[in-house]
Amino acid sequence: MTQQLILDLPAAPAPTLSGYVVGGNAAALDALKQLQPGRALYLWGPSGSGRSHLLQALCAQSSAGQGSYLNAASPLHDYTELTQGDTPLSALVAIDDVHLLDESRQAALFTLYNLWREAAGGASAFPLLLAGDQSPLGMPLREDLRTRLGWDLVIRLEQLSDEDRATAMAGQAHQRGLRLGPEVINWILTHYSRDMGQLSALIDALDRYSLARHRAITIPLLKELLASQAPAPSHSDLA
Repeated sequence: MTQQLILDLPAAPAPTLSGYVVGGNAAALDALKQLQPGRALYLWGPSGSGRSHLLQALCAQSSAGQGSYLNAASPLHDYTELTQGDTPLSALVAIDDVHLLDESRQAALFTLYNLWREAAGGASAFPLLLAGDQSPLGMPLREDLRTRLGWDLVIRLEQLSDEDRATAMAGQAHQRGLRLGPEVINWILTHYSRDMGQLSALIDALDRYSLARHRAITIPLLKELLASQAPAPSHSDLA
């Protein structure tokens, strides 16, 4: 019965622009909302600053969800299909985690940049959105691609404050119909990761764990969940 309850849980809500906690990133959010065909935007910031959330949200919103979202784990075929396809690009193309791209994907992105520039100002113009963990000059990429990252608008994403993180967690819990008390949120922010991706995953795990055990989300339940996921001690630790 417990397993069935877990399997019947709804999927985590998809990223949306309205669900993004802005914090100090109002300029980035405004630039995203105004991104037009023929323009490019490169967002950079540390892990947990919301890069992937923003790219996925804008793709879902673009042209009734016709935007293309790729990252370093996407098949190379998906990259070459964008650059070698017979149909001209028209919807948003978003490339995430540019700093992790291998040589083949870097070459495909280089070609995509050239297509974007050739099409800019014409009927086949499309918006290009990219994200990485460093400024263009600091990216570990081939030189001709690194310079292209700075061809148009470049904006740095700032980490959220603890207050912003608390707001984000409360909002995600509300979307799931969970009651996440301030004492639980404060405990998490004091004792757990501050990375929003990991915090979102923890809320998802709490949702499943509390439902499986028919218990409200409290600090004892949270500690029990974290203890159950901790690696078992090795024989050397027990010696």
